[in-house]
Amino acid sequence: MNFDLVFYRALVLRRLPVMILFVLLFSGLGLVTALNLPDTFSTSARLLHEAPQIPSSMIPTTVQTGAEEQLAVIEQRLLTRANLIDIANRFDVFENIREMEPDRVYERMREATTIRRRSGGRSGATMMTIEFKGRAPRIVANVVNEYVTLVLDENARFRVSRAENTLDFFQQEVDRLDEELTRQTVEITRFKTENADALPQDRNFRLQRASLLQERRERLARELALARQQRGNIEARFAVSRRPSVTPSSATEQELLVIKAELDRLTETYSESNPRVIRLKDRIEQLEAIVAAQTSERDQIAGVEVGAEEQILLELAIEEADNRIDALQSQIDETAAELEELQTSISQSTANSFQLAELERDLAITQSRYDNAVANLNSARMSERIEATAQGERISVVENASVPQIPSGPNRLAIAAVGIISGIGLAVGYFVLLEFMNRSIRRPSELVDRYNVVPIVTIPYMESPFARLIRRSALIMATLAVLVGVPLALWYVDSYYQPLELIVQRGLSKLGLG
Repeated sequence: MNFDLVFYRALVLRRLPVMILFVLLFSGLGLVTALNLPDTFSTSARLLHEAPQIPSSMIPTTVQTGAEEQLAVIEQRLLTRANLIDIANRFDVFENIREMEPDRVYERMREATTIRRRSGGRSGATMMTIEFKGRAPRIVANVVNEYVTLVLDENARFRVSRAENTLDFFQQEVDRLDEELTRQTVEITRFKTENADALPQDRNFRLQRASLLQERRERLARELALARQQRGNIEARFAVSRRPSVTPSSATEQELLVIKAELDRLTETYSESNPRVIRLKDRIEQLEAIVAAQTSERDQIAGVEVGAEEQILLELAIEEADNRIDALQSQIDETAAELEELQTSISQSTANSFQLAELERDLAITQSRYDNAVANLNSARMSERIEATAQGERISVVENASVPQIPSGPNRLAIAAVGIISGIGLAVGYFVLLEFMNRSIRRPSELVDRYNVVPIVTIPYMESPFARLIRRSALIMATLAVLVGVPLALWYVDSYYQPLELIVQRGLSKLGLG
């Protein structure tokens, strides 16, 4: 389809008043807004996150928060609703702020505040820039400086509070583990007191003591057997002494008694085939033969009974032998009782060793945890001291906010250009929209395109001179009305109803653009 310049020029002239209306309306709004908007001022301050003055390799800090994370936390705490509303009220940031809703004050403070963070990487410094835009130089400078003060206070409070919380935690942990150590120590002491006779550390001593008692009991048993044998010999001699005799026992009989006693002692230790045992038996046989001959000779010589004095001595010997037997038996019983008690304690010490080992193992574990907690507590105390004296990581001011001398906005040229461009765009859009919606046939070329036929001849609409005059007069009058009426309407609204810049701002806010 060929572009018909004459046709479209006629359409533009026909729709020119409405298009001029759009251009004038929005251009006027843009120009009035650009000229009447109040000046805005902005200022900023720069903050630096510094490394700790005391190297962490010497005294590790308990505040292990990265610079980016710390600045992000401080930013969120700075831009709280309470802080922003309080700052806005204290410095009278907005006009008629007492009449504004708190939500609106908070939104406008957030819109006017800009915080930027720049990380320098692992080796670079981390910076924070705080900027604020407002209606007066002194106000924006005061607001930014207040922001800086809050950041510094929040940073100090943030690090000190974390260090103090860590210190409190390890202090509580040390106290708790100290009580646990005391309780376990008391429990081990009580267990050792209740089982003093069956403690595993005395088990070797008890085993040695039991061995000694076993040997002692065997030795006492041998001595008891020997004492009983000697008593039997004394009884035998006492029986012999009751027979008539002219002379007391000879040396041969006394030797025989001694050798028999020696034989009884040796048979308890040695076997029957031992040479000493054999020699003693041979000697006993010889002495018995001699004693038998002597006894026979005494019986023949005199039949006189043993004297009363010798009988008393023999009775005393028997009594002494009985006392010795009783003493040995008592010692054997005491030794057996002590040995049985030791064996019982030895068996109990085996079971107690497992229980005591478990108690001591728990004590060792608690002691290790207590030592670690004490070490951590000392580190926490040093870290808290470092943070309290501002020797650790901190935020310092690189550049304070200054009072601006030149307005930073608004960009009046851009606002005016947006208004003009918007008017022209709406005018063009209006023309295109009408052209798109008009489906009537107005030119021969449209007839050919729609019905695919070529007319032989087309007869245009023939307008009378009077009708043409009326149409052109109406077009001129409408154009003049738009050119004069729109500026007058804008002036009237701005002067007697509401400033146009406020209307524009309110409209942009409702559209989400302001």
